[in-house]
Amino acid sequence: VQLVESGGGLVQPGGSLRLSCAASGFTFMYNWMHWARQAPGKGLEWVASIYTGDGTTNSADSVKGRFTISRDNTKSMLYLQMNSLKSEDTALYYCVKFSAPKLLLSRHAGYWGQGTQVTVSS
Repeated sequence: VQLVESGGGLVQPGGSLRLSCAASGFTFMYNWMHWARQAPGKGLEWVASIYTGDGTTNSADSVKGRFTISRDNTKSMLYLQMNSLKSEDTALYYCVKFSAPKLLLSRHAGYWGQGTQVTVSS
């Protein structure tokens, strides 16, 4: 299993970014895929999840209405569209393969990418 995130960067408050995750080494279809993040000095936080089979999604209250998780099964790609970004969204964002609707927040559970840094600052 390999998960490679991209798309992070520096953005001003109120701006947008789109994160991508290229997945390989497993059958992408019919899996639960997740985004998680870790802010400086803080623990892991679940962001959003999607079932690649039927597109069922769920997201944390802190990002609901601002972030959208999606996937492209033909390309084995996972995305996170982030709008109306706030300074508190600054974190390292991880793409995760974990075979359940609820993500277990441990780097030892499932498969995690290396992360892509998002910094929201003026």
